[in-house]
Amino acid sequence: MQGRNLIVIAIAVVVGIAAVIIANAYFSGVATRSEQAAKDQQLTNIVVAAQDMSFATPLTASNLRLAAYPAKSVPAGAFMSIAEATKNGRVALRPIVIGEPVLASKVSGANGRATIAANLPAGKLAYAVSINDVNGVGGFVRPGDVVDVLLTRPIPGEGATANDKMTDVVLENVPVLGVDQVSDENATKPVISKTATLEVDTISAQKLALAGQLGVISLALRNVADQVAGTRATVLPRQLSATNYVIPVKRSANPAPSLPRLPLPRLTAGLSHPSAVLRPGPAMTVIRGTTVSEYGVQHGN
Repeated sequence: MQGRNLIVIAIAVVVGIAAVIIANAYFSGVATRSEQAAKDQQLTNIVVAAQDMSFATPLTASNLRLAAYPAKSVPAGAFMSIAEATKNGRVALRPIVIGEPVLASKVSGANGRATIAANLPAGKLAYAVSINDVNGVGGFVRPGDVVDVLLTRPIPGEGATANDKMTDVVLENVPVLGVDQVSDENATKPVISKTATLEVDTISAQKLALAGQLGVISLALRNVADQVAGTRATVLPRQLSATNYVIPVKRSANPAPSLPRLPLPRLTAGLSHPSAVLRPGPAMTVIRGTTVSEYGVQHGN
């Protein structure tokens, strides 16, 4: 029995040693292949975010790290060293997630400040419009959203009344840069704001300036992924109902005839106060031949 046990133990030891040798050879081959692949791809180190960074976060050695990146696929504006990325107090101009390459377009320049102007593309302007809890979509318009701009104003024309209004879509697919003094795209909590800063071109800025003088500007929040322009049409009050009810001006069926204007009464001789003017009242006409005289009649006391 002891001889059998020794044989079994010896076989187990041999199998274990063989398994270790095979595993070691496999992992050594994987490491060798990885090193060879890295050499073939010619990797280079670039600066990436070591943690999530929000708008205006300063770039420091603690929130940055180096990561290997294929040399042929290095994105434009990438930093090759942490010292270069943190030089002269750069800050993040937009949110950067962990592991994302830190690019020059996402951070400020040397001694830079986190400003909206630094985020504006070429040819674009930042224009602020006045909003409230109603025309600002209840506070749900936040930086990074996309909105349409609507204008409600009186219908032009001499025959228009105070209730004759019209609404037009002035601009579509307008990016929101900020609300009030907040321009952080990570700020998603609804807040009632007084102003919204929009990214527009020069002509669109002129339209917004004019629209603000003509009527009330409203914002309509739209899906960021939906960039298809809708059909623009002017909406009038009669289009708010399925039927066109009109209340005509009420006029009297039998208008009262206008009263004739009576002549002023003449003064009667012998009055105690000849300078007094008699009030309009009954008159008496006296005809003497071809002479016609008219006298006012006074009521006795």
